[in-house]
Amino acid sequence: MREAVIDRTTGETAITVSLSLDGTGMSDIATPLGFLNHMLAAFAKHGLFDLRIAASGDLEVDQHHLVEDVGIALGAAFDKALGDRRGINRAGYFVFPMDEALSVVAVDISGRPTLTYRCDYQRRFIGELDSDLLYDFFKGVADTLRAAVAVRVLEGRNDHHKAESVFKAFGKAMKMACSLDPRALDDIPSTKGVLE
Repeated sequence: MREAVIDRTTGETAITVSLSLDGTGMSDIATPLGFLNHMLAAFAKHGLFDLRIAASGDLEVDQHHLVEDVGIALGAAFDKALGDRRGINRAGYFVFPMDEALSVVAVDISGRPTLTYRCDYQRRFIGELDSDLLYDFFKGVADTLRAAVAVRVLEGRNDHHKAESVFKAFGKAMKMACSLDPRALDDIPSTKGVLE
């Protein structure tokens, strides 16, 4: 079973992530940030991942610790659920239109963490979520998943639509990357024979 549970507790946050890679897109997301919950639910739905997240943190300081640590815990859950990555496609991408917005996300679960991120938002806050911290969320995912992640907003007027198109594209790209290739179920998807 390609599943994982991650419990991450620090002096700043307490986060539990439960993930099934081969799910149906069901989610139960409970953080104090409603817009983040909405984005993570969209990610799970479009990736067909079963995802539960319970998170709390020191919002009296700032949102930074919570948003970044949710990304760190989510990436760690994917890393654990994927095991040695045997049989996966490894790479995935998707271009997602959300009304007037258009985003592209590409992922390579290569063992080498990198984030390239080009997303311009007009407002600092989308709902109550600090849009500046979306970079830190994706950096946290990339680092603990040990993946190269590229995120671009290509078009858009409405910041909600832009962010939502990013998370939906991310779900689709991760679904492609994590999916098993029936022709290579026993293979590590690298000419090196290892992903590191």
